[in-house]
Amino acid sequence: MTTVDGEAPPMMALSSIKSINTSIKKEDEFRTYSITDTSERVIQHYKDMRTNQTVEFYNRMEKKYSFENGAYRRLMTIDEAFVELENYIDASDPDMDLPNLLHLLQTAEGIRNAGHPDWLQLVGLLHDVGKIMFLWGDGADGQDGYSPKGKQWALGGDTWVVGCRIPNEAVVFPEFNPLNPDMSNSQYNTKYGMYEPNCGLDDLKFAWGHDEYMYRMLVANDCSIPREGLDMVRYHSAYPWHDKGAYRHLMKPDDYERIKWVQLFNKFDLYTKDGNNELRGEKMKEQLWPYYLGLLEKYGLGGKLKW
Repeated sequence: MTTVDGEAPPMMALSSIKSINTSIKKEDEFRTYSITDTSERVIQHYKDMRTNQTVEFYNRMEKKYSFENGAYRRLMTIDEAFVELENYIDASDPDMDLPNLLHLLQTAEGIRNAGHPDWLQLVGLLHDVGKIMFLWGDGADGQDGYSPKGKQWALGGDTWVVGCRIPNEAVVFPEFNPLNPDMSNSQYNTKYGMYEPNCGLDDLKFAWGHDEYMYRMLVANDCSIPREGLDMVRYHSAYPWHDKGAYRHLMKPDDYERIKWVQLFNKFDLYTKDGNNELRGEKMKEQLWPYYLGLLEKYGLGGKLKW
């Protein structure tokens, strides 16, 4: 694989990038989920997510947010999307009550400072923008980004494959798995469920959320971000897959190379969350944003886009 400049992107060894942690927290203090210690907000989020994320729900959202035959919900620039997202805070994140825009800038800048290619930096900036779905969703569909305690179970949170058995050993709060209606359906509650062995990553339906929507939005707008970057957008919340080793029986051989890129990105997505890392205000306006506007233009994402 090559970049648009014709140069192969450097693949930093995963073991060599632990030093990217810019937070005061230690790495083993991130993503600690416990029914007794995790906030009630996060616990309820995952309970709702496990209860409502089914094959039927995925299919319904796929239709609602379709880009087929030129369909879209709104035309808007990335800049305008960031304005909409500025005060959105992820109800599923136990590590930080942080505005999404600040987290996206921290991720992008962490990747940039590590010397990775500019398309990967752009992925860092865009990877969570799919939460813009809250503009067209509501609490009944887990897409309420307006209310302080709004339901967001179809906007953020760890995703798993719907349509087959939810792996107890690989998901957070496995005690909520029996609440999922598909786990009482013999078509979906087995090891393979509705899938064929080694069918491949692209045939799997992960719980619907910002990842899948943003991937589809980028493809619909014909951006030139390489497949590795699109995989990072589409699968970065699939922790059971890229972090816990689930679904190997459904992967194709080349999926093992793809997972390495998602794991590389995840280090920056996770360990650059820092409430003391201030990138807003004049620094963003005068130094950062012009640089990223250039990347948006370079990869076909300048101007009004279909959302």
